[in-house]
Amino acid sequence: MNTSNRFDAAVSKLYTAFHNNTLNPEDCTQCAVGNILDQKDSWKHLTDMHGSVKLNYVGLVHQNLGRRFNGYTPLELLQIEASFLKGCGYRLGNHFCHKPDFIKDKDILFNGLSEVVATLCRLDQRDNVMDCSNLFNYEVKQLAIQD
Repeated sequence: MNTSNRFDAAVSKLYTAFHNNTLNPEDCTQCAVGNILDQKDSWKHLTDMHGSVKLNYVGLVHQNLGRRFNGYTPLELLQIEASFLKGCGYRLGNHFCHKPDFIKDKDILFNGLSEVVATLCRLDQRDNVMDCSNLFNYEVKQLAIQD
């Protein structure tokens, strides 16, 4: 499979963070985007709320200027982070971000990473490399989740 440089670099950094226990959804330098951006926290100024995919004024300026951070636009970075949080079991809303218990559990972090890789694949218009349904000739069905 042919992948982009930004995809390869992001997955490599996330793999390293996962195995070095330096992946933490509550630390903006150690979350998915923090690791992709080399443990920098400047990306948090692109939005007003943790987990939001809505750019604030600063984020819009960078987006409209065509800025990229390690290959990703500000909006893409917010989408990546939101997918990580959702995969880790966070419930994201317009005015809140509910975090689950045991956020540093390896199984929870792996679920978050799986969602991030799916998002990275979608952003690069690639098939999800984490989807093994083709291997087993199985069609994945969406489950209706009720609160």
